[in-house]
Amino acid sequence: MDALIFLLRSLYKLVACAFLLRLLLQLFGANFRNPLCQAVLSLTSWLVLPLRKVIPPFGRVDTASLVAFLLVELAGLAVTLQLGIGGLPAATDLLGWSLREALVTVLQTYTAAILLYALLSLLTQGQYHPLGALLAAICEPVLTPLRRVIPPVGGLDFSPLVVLLLLQAAKMLIT
Repeated sequence: MDALIFLLRSLYKLVACAFLLRLLLQLFGANFRNPLCQAVLSLTSWLVLPLRKVIPPFGRVDTASLVAFLLVELAGLAVTLQLGIGGLPAATDLLGWSLREALVTVLQTYTAAILLYALLSLLTQGQYHPLGALLAAICEPVLTPLRRVIPPVGGLDFSPLVVLLLLQAAKMLIT
């Protein structure tokens, strides 16, 4: 049973990450001609497009993608709790837990994205890569303000390391 819960949790977290990526890419104005951005759109359109018919955007925030992300977190948590403990907590507890899970997913996604972005920048210096462009779209808005405070030392940019430490500290506070 634990293996099944692990697989279901992993699957719903991957689906939630796809919806979160769609939200972040739209929020930060990514180039949607990028094949990886196209893949994210294709994977998430089944839920976002119907929601968009009833939920209008709020400024630059695609609220349909945000609601889809939260719904996937809520549904995934409900299914794993049902299997794990054989029941569901009160609706308010379930909602609070799913919001906490959503925040943890955001922090984990950013941790992975910034780590990949830093590694990719070392491997593909000055070369275009679709993954690099996608990661730049979501990581640069977080890294750029910190680069103003922490300048490069000997040509090395330590802002990703600082952000990774801050993300881990935030995750510890939430969990």
